[in-house]
Amino acid sequence: MRSQINIITLLLCIKIGATAYGQQVRQLPIKSTNAIDSVILKKMNNAHLVGLGAAIIVDKKLVWSKGYGYADRENKVPFTTSTVMNIASVSKTITGACLMKAVEQGKLSLDEDINTYLPFKIHNPFFPKGKITLRNLATHTSGLNDRFPFYTSDSLYVNGKDSQEALGDFLRNYFVPGGTHYSKENFLDHKPGAFREYSNIGTALAGYIVEVRTGKKLNDYSKEYLFKPLKMDDTGWFLSDIDLKKHARLYQKQADSSIKRIPLYGLTTYPDGGVRTSVNDLSHFFICLLNDGKFQNRQVLQEKTVREMLRFQFDSVHKPENIEPAKLNSGIFWSTKMGGKRIGHNGSDFGVRTFMLSDLKKEVAVIMFINTSLLETEEATFFGIYNELYQYGVQMRNSSYTISNGN
Repeated sequence: MRSQINIITLLLCIKIGATAYGQQVRQLPIKSTNAIDSVILKKMNNAHLVGLGAAIIVDKKLVWSKGYGYADRENKVPFTTSTVMNIASVSKTITGACLMKAVEQGKLSLDEDINTYLPFKIHNPFFPKGKITLRNLATHTSGLNDRFPFYTSDSLYVNGKDSQEALGDFLRNYFVPGGTHYSKENFLDHKPGAFREYSNIGTALAGYIVEVRTGKKLNDYSKEYLFKPLKMDDTGWFLSDIDLKKHARLYQKQADSSIKRIPLYGLTTYPDGGVRTSVNDLSHFFICLLNDGKFQNRQVLQEKTVREMLRFQFDSVHKPENIEPAKLNSGIFWSTKMGGKRIGHNGSDFGVRTFMLSDLKKEVAVIMFINTSLLETEEATFFGIYNELYQYGVQMRNSSYTISNGN
């Protein structure tokens, strides 16, 4: 399934440009879109990115979306804003929304000991009497640790199919003494709430608690309370939930600068990165969060629910010891990025790079999907393209054109 990058294909992508691959939601009478197309295609070509989809939301309205390059390079299938792709850690915001929906329904409390909800008990061996809460999990202050390299091992990623290991079984084996994955290194030597350490495993645990308390798998629960009311028809958690004909193929840049196609994969800890969706669908979700839980005149989440989800949880008094709230703050699986200048989430996984970020005032927001992962030294490439899209959104907002009020 692996093949080297076809340079001719990428050059053809540049020549054909966005006319062939893009869908424009609304043309605005400002600086020509050819300029942003040219910049993005040039950056994609320079970095050997195979496909990209993006949307810009201005004042909680979708004003622009477009696709570039290929969802499937080998078969020359264009990447569009309807292309489905796994979104890596941006999935955490959907886990957070499910968590807050369960809180809204009275099935969970953010500040209850998680052992109240679990069918097994979790105790940090360094602080066995420490109370771990869902708020701790959602702000990455639980004291639970992603033990590397185990977390990124083949045991958690399954090529070509969904993982067959039950989430609850995995978590029990990871956190309970005697379990096959148990180690003291699965915990930090910090009390809950005292130290912030980003934890994928902690997110998986929060998603599992939602399943335990609602009696529904996360994919079914989110479909009922989020995906259906938000008209996210091409969104799911598992490969088996998705029309694979719409799913992007994934690619990785190698040390010799070649690009290799990699298999699609399932993930055992799916609440931390398993959602598969399109730019179009995710824009509905993002608009809902930016708009206090409302989408197309429908209140999908209560206003107080969303405000708590997005509220900065840290201040100068109540904060982890290693955090400066002005530079990094957290909501419920929602955080500040880029030195405190943006809010939302990023995602990164094998063959995947995603952004779902807004400015602090929620005036200009950008969603970006890329089906190619680069070397760690090339991360600036992704942020460079994101910044071009964000600045284009600022131009649109500052233009004299009055944007339509339709979502």
